[in-house]
Amino acid sequence: MRNVTVALVERLLHLDSCAVSDALDSLEFTGCASGIVQLAGTGRIAGSVVTVRLAAGKPPTTAARHLATGAIEAADQGDIIVIEQRTGIEAAAWGGVLSHAAQYRGVAGAIIDGPARDIDESRALGFPVFARSATALTARGRIHEADFNCPVRIGELTVHPGDLVIADASGVVFIPASRAEEVITAAERIMAREGLMVKDLAQGDPASQVMGMDYENMLKDNR
Repeated sequence: MRNVTVALVERLLHLDSCAVSDALDSLEFTGCASGIVQLAGTGRIAGSVVTVRLAAGKPPTTAARHLATGAIEAADQGDIIVIEQRTGIEAAAWGGVLSHAAQYRGVAGAIIDGPARDIDESRALGFPVFARSATALTARGRIHEADFNCPVRIGELTVHPGDLVIADASGVVFIPASRAEEVITAAERIMAREGLMVKDLAQGDPASQVMGMDYENMLKDNR
């Protein structure tokens, strides 16, 4: 991870997915991948993306590496593995041994548009796994890695290697690398304003006053 990205990730870790999603809204840009939930690990993860794209069927050669292992070996400490498994085949794109390998490498977590397995094992490790579902079905003979460090489709989004992502209990939100500074700055302003609103509520100001037109106009005013 480049030093500038490390600094951005540090700032991103102090935010939450909702503030980042709101910041993207304010910039008229989409980054939220709905329906992917945390199955293992606790708390928020944020980092630079290393991507994997999976395809249906057996690997083209018997010498093909196991899926996602190339991405894990290419990852820097703090990176997040993001996997496209949109084949329509019920088969896990991530499992327990991969969680061990990723954790040993210093990877911050895995995000899968598709199923994952060995969830209890990942939970025991404390390794964060976000996925659309859980399954016991292996990838063997069902799906294989088509490519890694390539553009992938996650939900309705195209995600590129080096983009940033934040994931927590509310959702998964991607930030294009070219707009990371702009989006994070906007999200910081949103969280600061929301903090002031909470302070006003704690001081006894009516909710209808605090969450009136100021709240409705907050994103527009944040540009």
